[in-house]
Amino acid sequence: MANLGLVQVYTGDGKGKTTASLGLAFRACGHGFQVCMIQFMKDNTEYGEFKSSINLPGFTLLQVGRNDFVNLENPEEIDKKLAQDGWNKAKNAIASGKYDIVILDEINVAIACKILDVHSIVSFLTEDRMVLPKIPEIILTGRYAPPEIINIAHLVTEMKEIRHNYSTGMESRQGIEF
Repeated sequence: MANLGLVQVYTGDGKGKTTASLGLAFRACGHGFQVCMIQFMKDNTEYGEFKSSINLPGFTLLQVGRNDFVNLENPEEIDKKLAQDGWNKAKNAIASGKYDIVILDEINVAIACKILDVHSIVSFLTEDRMVLPKIPEIILTGRYAPPEIINIAHLVTEMKEIRHNYSTGMESRQGIEF
């Protein structure tokens, strides 16, 4: 098994953060790794990754949100509760010893809109997780990665939008954006 335990961040305003983490998961599962992806602020079984997850050995996907856009300026109480429930599931998955890689999809957005506390997440990832018998690789995705997360990461990739078809009014396309 690989030397795991690093923290990776995929952030920025460009497309590809979730896609990059899924590519890593696909590769890891091909080598027999156990991967858990927890999608914060998402609950849509029509997403391609949700449909594919059923057929990918070693890959577990949990959605911990609702199928509505979260008002980032003024999130509702239900969004806070679902995010906290999701963070508890994430901590359990990380501590379980079952997974080699845990992907926390869109957690940076949840932190940025203050429905999750960055300090408790940093503390868990830098202190609590380090005493576990098995320390999984952690991937955090989403725009607005706060400096506290960037500072603890071993790898940070920023996706930068140069041009996006959304600017022409095109909507999300099945199999491409969702």
